[in-house]
Amino acid sequence: MGLVDLDRIRAAGRQLAGIARRTPVEHSRVLGEHCGGDVFFKCENLQRTGSFKLRGAYVRLSELDEEQRAAGVVAASAGNHAQGVALAASLLGIRATVFMPELAPLPKLTATRAYGADVRLCGAMLEEALAAAQEHANRTGAVFIHPYDHPDVVAGQGTVGLEILEQVPTVRTIVVPTGGGGLVAGIAAAVRSQQPQVRVLAVQAEQAAAWPVSLAAGKPVRITEMPTMADGIAVAEPGAVPFALVSELVSGVLTVSEEALSHALLLCLERTKLVVEPAGVAAVAALLEHPEQALAPTVAVLSGGNIDPLLLLQLIQHGMTSAGRYLSLRVRLPDRPGSLAGLLAKLGELSANVLDIEHSRISRALAVGEVEVEVSLETRGLEHRRHVVAELEAAGYAVIVNS
Repeated sequence: MGLVDLDRIRAAGRQLAGIARRTPVEHSRVLGEHCGGDVFFKCENLQRTGSFKLRGAYVRLSELDEEQRAAGVVAASAGNHAQGVALAASLLGIRATVFMPELAPLPKLTATRAYGADVRLCGAMLEEALAAAQEHANRTGAVFIHPYDHPDVVAGQGTVGLEILEQVPTVRTIVVPTGGGGLVAGIAAAVRSQQPQVRVLAVQAEQAAAWPVSLAAGKPVRITEMPTMADGIAVAEPGAVPFALVSELVSGVLTVSEEALSHALLLCLERTKLVVEPAGVAAVAALLEHPEQALAPTVAVLSGGNIDPLLLLQLIQHGMTSAGRYLSLRVRLPDRPGSLAGLLAKLGELSANVLDIEHSRISRALAVGEVEVEVSLETRGLEHRRHVVAELEAAGYAVIVNS
């Protein structure tokens, strides 16, 4: 396993004592029922700075010599790595500069500054911030702290695996959100060196999946399109250090849809009272879409919980729609007093809660004496949603379901 072995990961654990939180493991009854066996969440969303990134960043910075510390460190990140580096640098008394995209979420930007880093906004995309950070390192001599492609970082992330084995010693499957690969590589190195029978599975968003093509090619391959809500694992190319470990130790890579990500986020929020970001919930999404992969006991790593409240609102709405909790209808009615009241009374009988309503008489498709009503409803799931539509049609209403 090269430079990252069990001894190095255990040493990282000693370095992190009193720094990183030993995050809890929570049992998920609802996901266990879905998968047919015990499922646990490893809650790195409750880690200091809100993600596992502090572990690797602190170990990496701890290994710098006095000359390197004096030169300071620089990093590029859209959020989680930025906060990890900023806090680690603050704890170690090292000057940190962090380049972030101009559209980085405000809570992540604010938190990174609060940890003491000099934050500089650069470009619309992370690639531009990364180039600026590397240029800064070349110009000033500051040490560039890579988010995943360094043995010290991988060793730090591997301490999550040590904790899982202590907390769920009978674990058979560990499912890990994966971007550049530092977390899954570290966990696999820590776990499989002690319990080689444990399956470690990487998870990527299917619209930002660099690992399947890279493993097929036998080397890291760069992808160009990554249109996913899971921005924390939208990494264009796996790291060389993680790749060597993942190709040897990881049992497989699962990909998940955007629908599954939003459904998983809503499940964590409603059923376990945990706030998890889209990237951090990828392992839960994988178990929802691939329950047959969960050889129990299964541990799903919740890798981060840093989410913009505005995005959270959008994702909750998206998740509720995909779960059949919202229904948008267009219904034609006679343009006479009492028609709308009759429709609303019928919806009330069907226990569909009206969220919004729009009444229009202006449409080429309408006949003289007709109006169209667009209604947004809250429903109790897919079966209730189908029941509402069927009952309205049975009552004589012309119903069009908005997609």
